[in-house]
Amino acid sequence: MWEGTIRETVRLNNGVEMPRFGFGTVFTNKDIIRWAIQYGLRNIDTATDYDNEDIVGQAVKESGLKREEVFITTKVWNSSQGYEKTLAAFEYSLKQLDTDYVDLYLIHWPCPDNDLYIDTWKAMEKLYKDGRIRAIGVSNFYPEWIERIKNECEILPAIDQVEYHPFYQQRVIKEYCDREGIQMEAFSPLCQGKVEDSFVLKKIAAKYGKTCSQVTLRFLYQENIVIMPRSTKEWRIKQNLDIFDFSLDDEDMEIIRSLSTPQGRINMDPYTFHEQKNLKDQIKEREEREKQQKNQ
Repeated sequence: MWEGTIRETVRLNNGVEMPRFGFGTVFTNKDIIRWAIQYGLRNIDTATDYDNEDIVGQAVKESGLKREEVFITTKVWNSSQGYEKTLAAFEYSLKQLDTDYVDLYLIHWPCPDNDLYIDTWKAMEKLYKDGRIRAIGVSNFYPEWIERIKNECEILPAIDQVEYHPFYQQRVIKEYCDREGIQMEAFSPLCQGKVEDSFVLKKIAAKYGKTCSQVTLRFLYQENIVIMPRSTKEWRIKQNLDIFDFSLDDEDMEIIRSLSTPQGRINMDPYTFHEQKNLKDQIKEREEREKQQKNQ
């Protein structure tokens, strides 16, 4: 049974409706964001660290849509963690986005070594209570850190945004979030294009007359995960949306589940990620790690 459209929403644990299909904006420009909105996407994900909140705000304004028609997510960066710093960081993001509220505000990384995320969360709770954020959540958080928030703060995160794709399925986190009523959201859902090189996914894609990317996004959709693919190519953005005229059968879902391995991670490990690192540092480290793997 086919189901869903790109406008379908999921109800978060505070009652806010969030589109299930979104668009990641790291390394994009205003034209690319405009294409995503033009093709019907209404969930746009940015972050202070992406250094593009301003063009996201411009693209939304120039789209001709009302502000409330677009769900905007942004994130507090590591060096801005702590109560007062978070409040200031939020004001900066609002100014960059040129809006008076944010739909979803996330802690970008837990940075457990500095132990500031609880104070950060309490600042976000204040902003939420003041009506300046419609929902608050976390990114790259393991259950142990969410448990601290649950025990020491007032509001349970609405979202946990983590790396999640066929080759690295963080099922322990997903099972925890499902139990706690926290919506799982996937970044890097296409493993930065690596899904297109998978023999297994190619075989499944041929069966349905789809691409490996479309099969992957459909898999995540059927796993009830909010999907946040990114592309810099207009045709690819449009192609990625074409996942609602087929369904993967149970056998293929199990085959894709079996592709996950601990070595499948392509982004930083939240346990070892330190506050000094920014996006460029992450990319440099990943490239070096991939070079070493090729030489082994």
